[in-house]
Amino acid sequence: MSKPAGGPKLKKAPKAKPDPRLRKKLYFERLTSYLQTYNKVIIVGIDNVGAAHLQRVRKQFRGQAEVLMGKNTLMRKVMRAYIEAGHPEFESLMNSVVGNVGLVFTNGDMRAMRNELTAYRVPAAAKAGVTAPSDVMIPAGPTGLEPTATAFLQALNIPSKIVKGQVELTNAVHLIKKGTKVKPGAAALLAKLKITPFSYGIEVNQVYNNGFVYSASLLDLTDRDVLDRFARGITRIAALGLRIGYPTLATVPHSIAKAYRNLCSIGVQTEYTFGPVADLKERIKNPGAFAIAAPAATSAAPAAAAAAAPVVAEPAKKEESEEEEVELDLFG
Repeated sequence: MSKPAGGPKLKKAPKAKPDPRLRKKLYFERLTSYLQTYNKVIIVGIDNVGAAHLQRVRKQFRGQAEVLMGKNTLMRKVMRAYIEAGHPEFESLMNSVVGNVGLVFTNGDMRAMRNELTAYRVPAAAKAGVTAPSDVMIPAGPTGLEPTATAFLQALNIPSKIVKGQVELTNAVHLIKKGTKVKPGAAALLAKLKITPFSYGIEVNQVYNNGFVYSASLLDLTDRDVLDRFARGITRIAALGLRIGYPTLATVPHSIAKAYRNLCSIGVQTEYTFGPVADLKERIKNPGAFAIAAPAATSAAPAAAAAAAPVVAEPAKKEESEEEEVELDLFG
């Protein structure tokens, strides 16, 4: 059988690489349009967050927000140009672009969006040299490891014993502390135990709102919390103003009330009088005229008590008499 004759193979044309200048220009226009459209920005930390996770977030908030990533130098360059064009309120946002961060532009409720951003987390294994985001504890009990692993555990200073053909930890072990770097031995042990102790996701530490950058923890405050803090501040201002004799809007109600009390006391002790003071003087001169209803109430009370007294008193007397008769029968 003869082989089919094949023609010369055609080489695929190499894909044209995008022009870096064009990409920067498009990025510049995109970020500038976001700064013009949105007045709220959520600054997110994306350490150990993969591209698939970010793509999921983009799909989730499509139509509600815009997610923008990029190099910090390029983001600050675009913001600096926008600030110099007459928008100094974005300077605080530019200064917050530090580290591995991204920007989520929105005009909606930042509290609800923050909760949705941080809700999705991906479990991850402990890798050597990575800073631990949380403590790692290994409980006491069987591990499923073969007896040959005892030497490995002894090298890590982890007490163990062999029970029914497998290694068992005698005590719970605090293997990794939060904020410390994962050691190679700890990472190898967790891999053998098939434990993925960490979980990574988007972190929200700061937010920008109309020219101000503040901690994302303030999003948890309710309207009642804000009013309570505002009231405490007003109280302190009023106390300070009254103490040093400096009038403010907070001290005006207290000053008016104090002045009114002084006028009433002067009016009572002098011949000077006005509306409320005249009524007060009349009550002082003729207190009986304002206490007419009181005697009727007090006189009705004894009558009711007298009517109810015999009903309660008679059984009591009978009980006493019965008790006396019993005493006489016992000791007479």
